[in-house]
Amino acid sequence: MRINELTLEGFRNYEAAHLSFDGDCNVIYGENAQGKTNLLEAIVYLSCGKSPRTHKDRELIGFDRNYARLTGLIHSRERDFKTEITLQQGRRRKMTVNGVTAKNGAALSDVLHTVFFAPEDLFLIREGAAARRRFMDLSLCQLRPRYAEALTEYERLYEHKTRILRDSEEHPSLLDTLPDFNARLCQVGAVLIHYRARFCRALAEYARQAHAECSGGREELSLSYQTVKTVNDPFADHAALVAALEDHQKDHYAAEVASRLCLSGPHKDDIEVEVNGRSARQYCSQGQVRTAALAIKLAEREIHKNTFGEYPVMLLDDVLSELDPRRQEYVLNRISGGQIFITCCENDRLDDLVGGKVFHIHGGEVV
Repeated sequence: MRINELTLEGFRNYEAAHLSFDGDCNVIYGENAQGKTNLLEAIVYLSCGKSPRTHKDRELIGFDRNYARLTGLIHSRERDFKTEITLQQGRRRKMTVNGVTAKNGAALSDVLHTVFFAPEDLFLIREGAAARRRFMDLSLCQLRPRYAEALTEYERLYEHKTRILRDSEEHPSLLDTLPDFNARLCQVGAVLIHYRARFCRALAEYARQAHAECSGGREELSLSYQTVKTVNDPFADHAALVAALEDHQKDHYAAEVASRLCLSGPHKDDIEVEVNGRSARQYCSQGQVRTAALAIKLAEREIHKNTFGEYPVMLLDDVLSELDPRRQEYVLNRISGGQIFITCCENDRLDDLVGGKVFHIHGGEVV
């Protein structure tokens, strides 16, 4: 799996750019705020219709522009694809794969898979639960089209329910519509839990192995999926999960109406990370936290590989400069066998690059 060519028009700070990539390794260097991360963001967006940096598509359109267009020529599953996305101010985005309309991000993920690793991911464990949920969502939207559809519907239902609760003080009759929304939220929420639990189980196994290697066998990493308390078994069948979510909603109905906030559902899910049986978030050193985060991101890559039979495109956004030499060497040794993009600020040690391409980015242009 690889992206051979990328064309950008009006995306972030790229007025117009066309790049042809190496199938193995691509190094992108330049000063800060020149567009290196924007380039990787565009590749991620072509893979799932979501940005790893913002929830709002309008932020992807350049200043003083009405639209942005991304085009990728991709080789996947021994076939060639052309994916094109057009973003327009005030209008719905248009997405096509080989000229056929793509209804959602799941259609894009059928073509291209990416694993995006940024410096802030090194602190994934120390951040709040929202960061770890976003990590799960970005990966699962590429892995499982059904998950992407369910997540989109859940987010829409959640927004509607939040507005109903918010406005219910002035318009009490709105509460009469809550049972329908609650019922559907339980149905869709059960789908999210189903996939998240299985993803975390696979992630835990691969991350445990990677962490043991990186720590020289001195530490043991464990991950566990955390969802609503009434779900005793996240691997139960759909009907059992729906029933458990309904019980949780009933317990929190009065509190939701009083606070006018949506308090029940898998939108509060998390991944508990422990090293040697202790909470990594509370007790681990910075070096231990970074090692655990590395293991999790590398495990994500292995899950994609084992699911689809080929490695996803690996995008390392200025991560190596944040690591000590031992961890740098470990990452580089583990990511062979697939297309890789590496961004960095300085044009140093690039002479060591074998069989790859080097791009210098300045002011949204390839110079």
